[in-house]
Amino acid sequence: MAEPVVRIPDTKVALSTASVYPESTATAFEIAARLGYDGVEVMVWTDPVSQDIEALRRLSDYHGVPVLAVHAPCLLITQRVWSTDPWVKLQRARAAAEKLGASTVVVHPPFRWQRQYARDFVTGIWRMADETDVRFAVENMYPWRYRDREMLAYAPDWDVTKYDYRHFTVDLSHTATARTDAMSMIGRMGDRLGHVHLADGNGSAKDEHLVPGRGTQPCAELLAGLAGSGFDGQVVIEVNTRRAMSAAEREADLAEALAFARLHLASSAPASAPSPVPSSVTRSEPSPATESKASSARSPRTGSSGARPS
Repeated sequence: MAEPVVRIPDTKVALSTASVYPESTATAFEIAARLGYDGVEVMVWTDPVSQDIEALRRLSDYHGVPVLAVHAPCLLITQRVWSTDPWVKLQRARAAAEKLGASTVVVHPPFRWQRQYARDFVTGIWRMADETDVRFAVENMYPWRYRDREMLAYAPDWDVTKYDYRHFTVDLSHTATARTDAMSMIGRMGDRLGHVHLADGNGSAKDEHLVPGRGTQPCAELLAGLAGSGFDGQVVIEVNTRRAMSAAEREADLAEALAFARLHLASSAPASAPSPVPSSVTRSEPSPATESKASSARSPRTGSSGARPS
């Protein structure tokens, strides 16, 4: 019997509920089911349904769409969602993930003005990761820019690869906004890359979240690398459809994004012979600075302190 020409990828492709904004969380489940997504990532924000575990469970059961990840409320607009204490927010995100069967909690690095939280963030994330099977995947961000001025809004750093975390989320809209080399960042993440926010961008100061393939980011290259690397996380479509003129146009964009992801995740190698792993998606050796941070990061401390989906 002939070997298949294309290997069907094992990686699941989920829809971020932020991708249907300004429509509701409930609408995201409905669209994900209709278009054939493998699941959803719930962006916890001001929509009450996104904060209600039982409501999310009912939506998941009704539409047959699992919750694969929970995005903790880390945005400016969600400062009072699930407490003003950022550690409580993460504890509630972990509890939600555990109850809903999600494998990942996505978390942003702190804002610089959250000084105590930022000071303890690396060790605190290690502590929380040691307490659960849920992955805390820390997401790369970007400098804020206005005209010719740049503000470093995140601490310890918007470039999360400068610090030792167990798992990372890479967001390709954020690499575009940061004007950084996405594949170089992914290479530094190595096999700690546990989650992908798939979107595109052109390097604007605005976080664009374009449909993949409509910007300058290496979306296809990343997906092709994941297909042969043993990646066991999820790819989440997190795009901006606010400018869609109709529900049909929004769905067309989300269908295009799903098709793009599945096409480029599919390997051209036979099923019995996995593709070689591109060097850009393999584990890189940690720097001496990272090694020193790793040992201290495993002796956790906690801190306290107190966004529109992106």
